[in-house]
Amino acid sequence: MRALRLPNWKTEPELVDVPQPEPGPGQVVVKIGGAGACHSDLHLMHDFEAGAVPWNPPFTLGHENAGWVHALGPGVTGPEVGQPVAVYGPWGCGSCARCRVGMDTYCENPAGAPAPGGGGGLGLDGGMAEYLLVPDARHLVPLPEGLDPVQAAPLTDAGLTPYHAIRRSWPKLAPGNTALVIGVGGLGHVGVQILKATTAAKIIAVDTRDDALTLAREYGADLTLRPDEDAADRIRAATGGRGVDVVLDFVGADATLKLGVSVARTLGDLTIVGIAGGTLPVSFFSVPYEVSIQTVYWGSRPELIEVLDLGARGLARPKVTTFGLDEAVSAYHQLRDGTLEGRAVIVP
Repeated sequence: MRALRLPNWKTEPELVDVPQPEPGPGQVVVKIGGAGACHSDLHLMHDFEAGAVPWNPPFTLGHENAGWVHALGPGVTGPEVGQPVAVYGPWGCGSCARCRVGMDTYCENPAGAPAPGGGGGLGLDGGMAEYLLVPDARHLVPLPEGLDPVQAAPLTDAGLTPYHAIRRSWPKLAPGNTALVIGVGGLGHVGVQILKATTAAKIIAVDTRDDALTLAREYGADLTLRPDEDAADRIRAATGGRGVDVVLDFVGADATLKLGVSVARTLGDLTIVGIAGGTLPVSFFSVPYEVSIQTVYWGSRPELIEVLDLGARGLARPKVTTFGLDEAVSAYHQLRDGTLEGRAVIVP
């Protein structure tokens, strides 16, 4: 079969022929219906080097995956051949306290994980191929009626990650409170939808691109603005001078972190989702009192079930552009150049 593989760090991916996978005991092969192209893959291609993570190339890209069960290994019960499924991306050990509650993303036994801190498309072969080998059937989530694999694939990360970040701040997103979304890209535009669907908070969106701000308004943002010199003043004015209860930074650069902390409300949350490499100095007087600052990485398997339900009901639908497998490199180039609106999904 054909597969888009990363041959080494700091290289372009290559479309090559590889053997079609066969499932072993407990394993499942999924016929891919859609594999999302994620901005974090660009960091794998251009920024990472040996030692940055506990695994190395070569491997097939694609950590946002959905399709149909194709073949079951010995001992697998539950999934049925032909059943539409989404693949939960992080693959942990399956036995530690975190994995037992479906939070493989924070597996506490990395030595027992197939790819510590990773999974399919992140250290192991992912879904930018015709078939994907999933090491354990527990990583499969049945697709609800009304959601096809092309729409489901990006929800496994671009939907799950913002959902997890927003869900943990639900108590601070009551009526009368405000959420700030910085960066209305592949994750941010889904974040706006999730905020609108699951909270009553006012939504402010910030981005440098006019088309992204238009998309934010389309999906429910109450106020959109560019990060100009007066952005912080305008955000504070829109909150009656109190500041923002929850900041969701989908960029994570120095400038966006500075903006976020400058408008955060006392007792608020500042959640860093983007991995642009920015830093935020934290001292007693550098941030508002009792502002919680955290990073997030993906979400839990139970949360993925909830996200897929939102998707099936039309409440969280990524804006998708589809590409064939032979166009996947071009999709990444558009993602790199900032000319892609929403999410790219590769359809083998």
